[in-house]
Amino acid sequence: MIAMFRDILKSQKMIITCFLILCILLMISIFAPWLAPNDPIAINLTHKLQPPSLDYPLGTDHLGRCMFSRILFGTRISLGFAFLIFISALSMGLLIGIISGYIGGWVDQLLMRIGDGLMAIPSLLFVLGFVGIWGAGLKQVILGLILVQWVYYARVIRGMVLSLKEQNYITAAIISGSSTWIIMKKHIIPNVLPSLAVMGTLEMGWAIMNLSSMSFLGLGVQPPSPEWGAMIHEGKSYIRTNPALMIYPGLMIMLVVVTFNLLGESLSERFGVKRR
Repeated sequence: MIAMFRDILKSQKMIITCFLILCILLMISIFAPWLAPNDPIAINLTHKLQPPSLDYPLGTDHLGRCMFSRILFGTRISLGFAFLIFISALSMGLLIGIISGYIGGWVDQLLMRIGDGLMAIPSLLFVLGFVGIWGAGLKQVILGLILVQWVYYARVIRGMVLSLKEQNYITAAIISGSSTWIIMKKHIIPNVLPSLAVMGTLEMGWAIMNLSSMSFLGLGVQPPSPEWGAMIHEGKSYIRTNPALMIYPGLMIMLVVVTFNLLGESLSERFGVKRR
């Protein structure tokens, strides 16, 4: 019992710590225009590759742009688009998962076979193929990542709905004449929310990693936008002479991904939800 109490207390501390870090990052993304000391895309070749100073806290890149300002604005871009991917994929997966699990029959078979087809292709390869067909660009990358990710949410939610359908209180609600919407609202959705919270925190890290990977390959966010993956791509030519150009955005990606993963781990322990 004491060990269990300690584990719960430890997980709560970790949840609070991760939330604080994410809140700080959120504030940075919101107030980046006021926190940044310089224009993140302003080119000044006379100050290129400068070391850290009062005017440039993290130095400048190969075009004389303030690295600190670009990191701050990169928080807005990376977190914003990753959240867009997560929300869109989760909404799509939640809708399809509930429909597939609750209705069943040929509808379930059709939707799940489509999902199986998408899951048979590695996610990064699918996005690369999608971008190759429709052209490089942020919109294509975001749409490709959404099409990859909704399947996972849909399959997990479908499994939970199938399990919930067998519960006595669902049967009682059906017998009492409750509408499908009422059953979803009062009995289905509240029971899947803890699992969605865990999935969401874990998959936000996935979204940021994949978005940064596509930008690093030159297929996602395009220069001069200060996205972390694109910044690593721009700094790779200076990895020997000025590795800080890659280290700073790389550390930010690592911080965000590790924070989301630790939060997901703690929430899974707190709610007793199995991880992916």
